[in-house]
Amino acid sequence: MTLLEVNDLAVEFNTAEGTVQAVKGIDFAVERGRTLGIVGESGSGKSVTSLAVMGLHRGAKVTGSVRFDGTELIGAPDETVRKLRGRRMAMVFQDALTALHPYFTIGDQIAEAHREHHGSSRKESWARAVEVLGDVGIPEPARRAGEYPHQFSGGMRQRAMIALALSCEPDLIIADEPTTALDVTVQAQVLDLLMRLKEERGLGIIVITHDLGVIARVADEVLVMYGGSAVEQAPADTLFTSPRHPYTRGLLDSLPRLDAADGEPLHAIPGNPPSLLAPPAGCVFHPRCPVYAAADTGQRELCTAGRPKLRLVASEHRNACVHLGETA
Repeated sequence: MTLLEVNDLAVEFNTAEGTVQAVKGIDFAVERGRTLGIVGESGSGKSVTSLAVMGLHRGAKVTGSVRFDGTELIGAPDETVRKLRGRRMAMVFQDALTALHPYFTIGDQIAEAHREHHGSSRKESWARAVEVLGDVGIPEPARRAGEYPHQFSGGMRQRAMIALALSCEPDLIIADEPTTALDVTVQAQVLDLLMRLKEERGLGIIVITHDLGVIARVADEVLVMYGGSAVEQAPADTLFTSPRHPYTRGLLDSLPRLDAADGEPLHAIPGNPPSLLAPPAGCVFHPRCPVYAAADTGQRELCTAGRPKLRLVASEHRNACVHLGETA
Protein backbone atom coordinates (compact mmCIF):
# COMPACT_ATOMS: atom_id res chain seq x y z
CA MET A 1 0.00 0.00 0.00
CA THR A 2 1.41 3.38 -1.05
CA LEU A 3 1.97 5.69 1.91
CA LEU A 4 3.69 8.67 0.29
CA GLU A 5 3.48 9.90 -3.31
CA VAL A 6 5.66 12.75 -4.58
CA ASN A 7 5.08 14.10 -8.08
CA ASP A 8 6.94 16.85 -9.96
CA LEU A 9 8.29 18.32 -6.72
CA ALA A 10 10.29 21.54 -7.17
CA VAL A 11 11.90 23.78 -4.53
CA GLU A 12 13.39 27.21 -5.22
CA PHE A 13 15.07 29.75 -2.92
CA ASN A 14 15.41 33.44 -3.73
CA THR A 15 18.83 34.80 -2.74
CA ALA A 16 20.75 38.01 -3.28
CA GLU A 17 22.64 36.29 -6.12
CA GLY A 18 19.51 34.92 -7.80
CA THR A 19 17.12 31.96 -7.66
CA VAL A 20 18.53 28.65 -6.43
CA GLN A 21 16.81 25.72 -8.17
CA ALA A 22 17.46 23.28 -5.34
CA VAL A 23 15.08 20.55 -6.53
CA LYS A 24 13.42 20.25 -9.91
CA GLY A 25 10.79 17.71 -10.99
CA ILE A 26 11.28 14.89 -8.47
CA ASP A 27 8.91 11.88 -8.49
CA PHE A 28 8.91 8.91 -6.09
CA ALA A 29 6.66 6.83 -3.85
CA VAL A 30 7.11 5.01 -0.54
CA GLU A 31 5.09 1.96 0.45
CA ARG A 32 4.36 0.65 3.92
CA GLY A 33 7.01 -1.78 5.09
CA ARG A 34 9.49 -0.65 2.42
CA THR A 35 12.64 1.50 2.46
CA LEU A 36 13.50 4.06 -0.20
CA GLY A 37 17.14 5.14 -0.29
CA ILE A 38 17.93 8.58 -1.72
CA VAL A 39 21.60 8.92 -2.62
CA GLY A 40 23.80 11.59 -4.17
CA GLU A 41 26.65 14.01 -3.54
CA SER A 42 26.35 16.90 -1.12
CA GLY A 43 24.24 19.61 -2.74
CA SER A 44 22.23 17.21 -4.89
CA GLY A 45 18.93 18.14 -3.21
CA LYS A 46 18.39 15.13 -0.95
CA SER A 47 17.78 16.97 2.32
CA VAL A 48 15.86 19.78 0.60
CA THR A 49 13.49 17.12 -0.78
CA SER A 50 12.94 15.59 2.65
CA LEU A 51 12.28 18.96 4.29
CA ALA A 52 9.75 19.76 1.55
CA VAL A 53 7.92 16.51 2.29
CA MET A 54 7.81 17.43 5.99
CA GLY A 55 6.66 20.99 5.25
CA LEU A 56 9.67 22.49 7.03
CA HIS A 57 10.83 25.02 4.41
CA ARG A 58 10.37 28.68 5.24
CA GLY A 59 10.69 31.30 2.53
CA ALA A 60 11.05 28.72 -0.25
CA LYS A 61 8.79 28.26 -3.26
CA VAL A 62 7.58 24.65 -3.17
CA THR A 63 5.47 23.34 -6.05
CA GLY A 64 4.26 19.97 -7.28
CA SER A 65 2.43 17.36 -5.24
CA VAL A 66 3.19 15.58 -1.97
CA ARG A 67 0.39 13.22 -0.94
CA PHE A 68 0.62 11.45 2.41
CA ASP A 69 -1.91 8.65 2.78
CA GLY A 70 -4.19 10.48 0.34
CA THR A 71 -3.81 13.95 1.90
CA GLU A 72 -2.23 16.64 -0.27
CA LEU A 73 0.38 18.56 1.72
CA ILE A 74 1.55 21.18 -0.79
CA GLY A 75 -0.67 24.19 -0.23
CA ALA A 76 -2.45 22.59 2.72
CA PRO A 77 -3.14 24.72 5.84
CA ASP A 78 -0.25 24.80 8.30
CA GLU A 79 -2.41 23.19 10.96
CA THR A 80 -3.10 20.17 8.71
CA VAL A 81 0.61 19.59 8.11
CA ARG A 82 1.52 20.23 11.74
CA LYS A 83 -0.90 17.56 12.95
CA LEU A 84 0.67 15.00 10.62
CA ARG A 85 4.28 16.04 11.23
CA GLY A 86 5.61 14.19 14.24
CA ARG A 87 2.39 12.22 14.68
CA ARG A 88 2.20 10.19 11.47
CA MET A 89 5.39 11.21 9.70
CA ALA A 90 8.59 11.88 11.61
CA MET A 91 12.17 12.82 10.80
CA VAL A 92 15.53 11.78 12.20
CA PHE A 93 17.76 14.78 11.54
CA GLN A 94 21.35 14.60 10.36
CA ASP A 95 23.20 15.87 13.43
CA ALA A 96 21.60 14.60 16.63
CA LEU A 97 23.72 16.86 18.84
CA THR A 98 22.35 20.02 17.23
CA ALA A 99 18.83 18.63 16.66
CA LEU A 100 18.39 17.84 20.37
CA HIS A 101 17.98 20.83 22.70
CA PRO A 102 20.97 21.07 25.08
CA TYR A 103 18.96 22.60 27.96
CA PHE A 104 16.34 19.85 28.27
CA THR A 105 16.74 16.19 29.18
CA ILE A 106 16.27 13.51 26.56
CA GLY A 107 13.14 12.29 28.35
CA ASP A 108 11.61 15.77 28.50
CA GLN A 109 12.06 16.28 24.76
CA ILE A 110 10.44 12.95 23.89
CA ALA A 111 7.64 13.46 26.42
CA GLU A 112 6.84 16.93 25.05
CA ALA A 113 6.24 15.53 21.56
CA HIS A 114 3.93 12.84 22.94
CA ARG A 115 1.92 15.35 25.00
CA GLU A 116 1.58 17.65 21.98
CA HIS A 117 0.13 15.00 19.68
CA HIS A 118 -1.70 12.71 22.12
CA GLY A 119 -2.78 15.08 24.86
CA SER A 120 -1.27 12.77 27.45
CA SER A 121 -0.45 13.76 31.03
CA ARG A 122 3.12 14.45 32.13
CA LYS A 123 3.27 11.08 33.87
CA GLU A 124 1.96 9.21 30.82
CA SER A 125 4.25 11.04 28.41
CA TRP A 126 7.30 10.41 30.61
CA ALA A 127 6.43 6.71 30.78
CA ARG A 128 6.20 6.70 26.98
CA ALA A 129 9.62 8.36 26.72
CA VAL A 130 11.18 5.68 28.91
CA GLU A 131 9.43 2.98 26.89
CA VAL A 132 10.69 4.12 23.49
CA LEU A 133 14.23 4.64 24.80
CA GLY A 134 14.14 1.02 25.88
CA ASP A 135 12.74 0.01 22.47
CA VAL A 136 15.76 1.50 20.69
CA GLY A 137 18.27 -0.22 22.96
CA ILE A 138 19.22 2.51 25.44
CA PRO A 139 20.39 0.72 28.62
CA GLU A 140 18.68 1.71 31.88
CA PRO A 141 16.15 3.88 30.03
CA ALA A 142 14.44 5.14 33.20
CA ARG A 143 17.72 6.65 34.38
CA ARG A 144 19.07 7.78 31.04
CA ALA A 145 15.81 9.61 30.23
CA GLY A 146 16.81 12.13 32.90
CA GLU A 147 20.17 12.89 31.26
CA TYR A 148 21.08 15.61 28.76
CA PRO A 149 22.23 15.14 25.14
CA HIS A 150 25.89 15.88 25.96
CA GLN A 151 25.85 12.94 28.39
CA PHE A 152 25.04 10.52 25.55
CA SER A 153 27.56 9.11 23.10
CA GLY A 154 27.10 9.76 19.38
CA GLY A 155 25.44 6.42 18.78
CA MET A 156 23.14 6.82 21.78
CA ARG A 157 22.13 10.32 20.66
CA GLN A 158 21.19 8.89 17.29
CA ARG A 159 19.13 6.20 19.02
CA ALA A 160 17.49 8.92 21.11
CA MET A 161 16.58 10.76 17.89
CA ILE A 162 14.99 7.58 16.56
CA ALA A 163 13.14 7.17 19.87
CA LEU A 164 11.85 10.74 19.54
CA ALA A 165 10.64 9.98 16.02
CA LEU A 166 8.94 6.76 17.21
CA SER A 167 7.29 8.23 20.29
CA CYS A 168 4.03 9.06 18.51
CA GLU A 169 4.00 5.80 16.49
CA PRO A 170 4.35 7.33 12.99
CA ASP A 171 3.71 5.51 9.71
CA LEU A 172 6.64 7.17 7.89
CA ILE A 173 10.16 7.95 9.10
CA ILE A 174 12.64 10.05 7.12
CA ALA A 175 16.22 9.44 8.28
CA ASP A 176 18.58 12.12 6.96
CA GLU A 177 22.18 10.85 7.07
CA PRO A 178 21.43 8.73 10.17
CA THR A 179 24.98 7.36 10.40
CA THR A 180 27.03 10.54 9.85
CA ALA A 181 30.10 10.77 12.16
CA LEU A 182 29.47 7.32 13.65
CA ASP A 183 32.04 4.53 13.59
CA VAL A 184 31.21 1.50 11.48
CA THR A 185 30.12 -0.68 14.41
CA VAL A 186 27.64 1.92 15.67
CA GLN A 187 26.51 2.58 12.09
CA ALA A 188 25.59 -1.07 11.74
CA GLN A 189 23.69 -1.00 15.04
CA VAL A 190 21.67 2.08 14.04
CA LEU A 191 20.83 0.66 10.61
CA ASP A 192 19.86 -2.71 12.07
CA LEU A 193 17.61 -0.89 14.52
CA LEU A 194 15.82 0.97 11.72
CA MET A 195 15.31 -2.23 9.76
CA ARG A 196 14.01 -4.11 12.82
CA LEU A 197 11.52 -1.36 13.55
CA LYS A 198 10.40 -1.38 9.92
CA GLU A 199 9.72 -5.11 10.05
CA GLU A 200 8.00 -5.01 13.43
CA ARG A 201 5.81 -1.97 12.78
CA GLY A 202 5.35 -1.92 9.00
CA LEU A 203 6.89 1.55 8.71
CA GLY A 204 7.66 3.28 5.47
CA ILE A 205 11.23 4.60 5.66
CA ILE A 206 13.24 7.06 3.58
CA VAL A 207 16.99 6.90 4.19
CA ILE A 208 18.98 9.85 2.81
CA THR A 209 22.72 9.38 2.47
CA HIS A 210 25.78 9.87 0.28
CA ASP A 211 27.05 6.44 1.40
CA LEU A 212 26.28 3.65 -1.06
CA GLY A 213 27.27 1.10 1.57
CA VAL A 214 24.37 2.27 3.74
CA ILE A 215 22.03 2.10 0.75
CA ALA A 216 23.12 -1.45 -0.07
CA ARG A 217 22.42 -2.51 3.51
CA VAL A 218 18.95 -1.06 4.03
CA ALA A 219 17.18 0.04 0.83
CA ASP A 220 14.55 -1.84 -1.13
CA GLU A 221 14.53 0.83 -3.84
CA VAL A 222 17.03 3.58 -4.67
CA LEU A 223 16.60 7.08 -6.09
CA VAL A 224 19.83 8.69 -7.32
CA MET A 225 19.90 12.51 -7.34
CA TYR A 226 22.33 14.93 -8.95
CA GLY A 227 22.12 18.71 -9.19
CA GLY A 228 18.55 18.82 -7.89
CA SER A 229 17.28 16.22 -10.36
CA ALA A 230 16.55 12.51 -10.25
CA VAL A 231 18.84 10.66 -12.66
CA GLU A 232 18.05 7.00 -11.91
CA GLN A 233 15.60 4.92 -9.88
CA ALA A 234 15.51 1.16 -9.51
CA PRO A 235 15.25 -1.70 -7.01
CA ALA A 236 18.45 -1.81 -4.96
CA ASP A 237 19.67 -5.14 -6.37
CA THR A 238 19.11 -3.93 -9.94
CA LEU A 239 20.84 -0.61 -9.36
CA PHE A 240 23.98 -2.21 -7.94
CA THR A 241 24.23 -4.93 -10.58
CA SER A 242 23.03 -3.02 -13.66
CA PRO A 243 23.40 0.76 -13.25
CA ARG A 244 22.26 2.66 -16.35
CA HIS A 245 23.13 6.32 -15.73
CA PRO A 246 26.78 7.46 -16.10
CA TYR A 247 26.58 9.28 -12.74
CA THR A 248 25.42 6.14 -10.93
CA ARG A 249 28.21 4.18 -12.59
CA GLY A 250 30.69 6.82 -11.48
CA LEU A 251 29.49 6.57 -7.87
CA LEU A 252 29.78 2.79 -7.88
CA ASP A 253 33.19 2.85 -9.58
CA SER A 254 34.50 5.19 -6.88
CA LEU A 255 33.94 2.58 -4.15
CA PRO A 256 36.99 0.63 -2.94
CA ARG A 257 37.07 -2.95 -4.24
CA LEU A 258 38.54 -5.99 -2.53
CA ASP A 259 39.66 -7.42 -5.89
CA ALA A 260 41.52 -4.25 -6.93
CA ALA A 261 45.24 -4.55 -7.62
CA ASP A 262 47.66 -3.25 -4.99
CA GLY A 263 48.29 0.44 -5.47
CA GLU A 264 45.43 0.88 -7.95
CA PRO A 265 44.04 4.41 -7.44
CA LEU A 266 40.37 4.96 -6.69
CA HIS A 267 38.23 6.15 -9.56
CA ALA A 268 36.98 9.73 -9.23
CA ILE A 269 34.28 11.60 -11.12
CA PRO A 270 36.04 14.58 -12.74
CA GLY A 271 34.93 18.15 -12.18
CA ASN A 272 32.64 19.61 -9.51
CA PRO A 273 28.89 19.55 -8.80
CA PRO A 274 26.97 22.28 -10.66
CA SER A 275 25.96 25.65 -9.28
CA LEU A 276 22.22 25.57 -8.64
CA LEU A 277 22.12 29.33 -9.21
CA ALA A 278 23.02 28.75 -12.86
CA PRO A 279 22.74 25.02 -13.65
CA PRO A 280 24.03 23.82 -17.01
CA ALA A 281 21.57 23.57 -19.87
CA GLY A 282 19.98 20.19 -20.43
CA CYS A 283 21.29 17.27 -18.41
CA VAL A 284 22.96 18.77 -15.34
CA PHE A 285 25.59 16.00 -15.33
CA HIS A 286 26.80 16.49 -18.89
CA PRO A 287 29.85 18.71 -18.06
CA ARG A 288 31.29 15.78 -16.04
CA CYS A 289 29.87 12.92 -18.09
CA PRO A 290 32.17 10.48 -19.95
CA VAL A 291 29.37 9.60 -22.38
CA TYR A 292 28.99 13.28 -23.33
CA ALA A 293 32.75 13.68 -23.63
CA ALA A 294 32.94 10.77 -26.09
CA ALA A 295 29.84 11.74 -28.10
CA ASP A 296 29.77 13.50 -31.46
CA THR A 297 28.20 16.93 -31.99
CA GLY A 298 24.76 15.60 -32.82
CA GLN A 299 24.66 13.36 -29.76
CA ARG A 300 25.88 16.18 -27.52
CA GLU A 301 22.98 18.34 -28.63
CA LEU A 302 20.62 15.75 -27.13
CA CYS A 303 22.33 16.25 -23.76
CA THR A 304 21.93 20.04 -23.79
CA ALA A 305 18.51 20.34 -25.46
CA GLY A 306 16.50 20.03 -22.24
CA ARG A 307 16.66 18.54 -18.76
CA PRO A 308 15.74 14.85 -19.21
CA LYS A 309 13.21 13.17 -16.93
CA LEU A 310 13.19 9.63 -15.66
CA ARG A 311 11.72 7.15 -18.13
CA LEU A 312 11.25 3.40 -17.96
CA VAL A 313 14.19 1.52 -19.52
CA ALA A 314 13.54 -1.93 -18.01
CA SER A 315 11.13 -3.50 -15.55
CA GLU A 316 10.92 -1.16 -12.50
CA HIS A 317 14.08 0.63 -13.70
CA ARG A 318 13.93 4.30 -14.68
CA ASN A 319 16.77 6.33 -16.08
CA ALA A 320 17.29 9.93 -17.23
CA CYS A 321 20.20 9.53 -19.66
CA VAL A 322 19.12 10.42 -23.21
CA HIS A 323 21.70 8.05 -24.71
CA LEU A 324 20.25 4.89 -23.18
CA GLY A 325 17.21 3.77 -25.12
CA GLU A 326 14.07 2.22 -23.66
CA THR A 327 14.09 -1.57 -23.42
CA ALA A 328 10.92 -2.24 -21.45
